[in-house]
Amino acid sequence: MSTQPSGSEPAAEIGVIGGSGFYSFLDDIEEVRVQTPYGPPSDPVAIGELAGRRVAFVPRHGRDHRFPPHKIPYRANLWALRSLGVRQVLAPSAVGSLTPDLGPGTLAVPDQLADRTAGREQTYYEAGGAVHVSFSDPYCPAGRRTAVSAARASDWDAVDGGTLVVIEGPRFSTRAESQWFASQGWTLIGMTGHPEAVLARELALCYTPLCLVTDLDAGIEEGEGVTMDEVLRVFGENVGRLRAVVADIVKALPAERDCPCPNVLDGMKLPLELP
Repeated sequence: MSTQPSGSEPAAEIGVIGGSGFYSFLDDIEEVRVQTPYGPPSDPVAIGELAGRRVAFVPRHGRDHRFPPHKIPYRANLWALRSLGVRQVLAPSAVGSLTPDLGPGTLAVPDQLADRTAGREQTYYEAGGAVHVSFSDPYCPAGRRTAVSAARASDWDAVDGGTLVVIEGPRFSTRAESQWFASQGWTLIGMTGHPEAVLARELALCYTPLCLVTDLDAGIEEGEGVTMDEVLRVFGENVGRLRAVVADIVKALPAERDCPCPNVLDGMKLPLELP
């Protein structure tokens, strides 16, 4: 275990924020404790090799899954990755589907987000003047294209586009809530995609979601509704395939960023210095 020294060369270029099944997918791992102004990240950051690239991994919920969705230290996680040199972030997660067209086992790369959380700390810019970051298109367009292309090349027919609605959790939705979300035209539902995406944008990072559908949400089908056992079972059946796709995406991501993300803060007076 080591601590990232101040002013050192970047330790990693790509970050992965994931959960179960991603704790041992890197080679030659070094664990690094990173101090941030927002406390420690969910766990020490694992840095290693994947597809010939230096990758930093943060277990979103902690390795013992101690952080429920509304208690994850999102600000510390993203800050820690940037301080290690990361500029592109992949975010695999389990989600529910709000349409029968996207059944369990589907991989989707949404292009829009709807925030239905409450009370989460979702900005770095709390004092010293207002900073209004563009968020009309919440995800990196280059990262999305790379992810969809890599998934389809692996014979996983990834869904390109859709809207992920993020709820507070940790409970699942009622049938009425699920039906209302679906009536808005939203297609996916999860608990962790916000504020991750907006915090990445505030740090001028590229952020790409990789949504693995594990269930049809409560209002889409009859029966008992969503259960944790069902989510874990379907995710476990597909996590090996998801890890392989993440490796393919890491390999294909551009070394030099040619997208709007690096310039999103240009011309703004920031109340803090970014790492």
